[in-house]
Amino acid sequence: MDDHNSVPAVVELSGSACWALLRTTSIGRLAIWLGDHPDIFPLNYAVDHGTIVFRTGIGTKFSASLSDWPVAFEADGYDADEAEAWSVVVKGNAEEVLKRQDMMDTLDLPLHPWQAGIKDRFIRIIPTALSGRRFAVASPDVWQTPLSGGRRSSID
Repeated sequence: MDDHNSVPAVVELSGSACWALLRTTSIGRLAIWLGDHPDIFPLNYAVDHGTIVFRTGIGTKFSASLSDWPVAFEADGYDADEAEAWSVVVKGNAEEVLKRQDMMDTLDLPLHPWQAGIKDRFIRIIPTALSGRRFAVASPDVWQTPLSGGRRSSID
């Protein structure tokens, strides 16, 4: 079988493998339901005792996260040495960190938002589902066509 017809396997990850990978990065995306449509926000996060924690300010992300709708969180990564990518999705319910001891513990997490501004609220995602997968990244030549590399017409 030649390389163009073989499809590398997608490996479903165990829960412990998912959590281990989530600990290797600090950037992910939060998917929330906003009014009548979904929305996605990039954010910095930390893993804390089997949960995902992020900080935010009062606003859209804060209020939508704490609505009656569940949230989803995704983080991805790429291992250049192995030419493998991974993706982990956490689905669950979000709650604000309010208890004094929980707040004290949360302040020690390495949460460093990129965007300036007041980010004085901490949100914890309590998982109801966790899934992840790892897969080999296809070589760019797999997607080559006779038109690849040709000049494109200008939009102007």
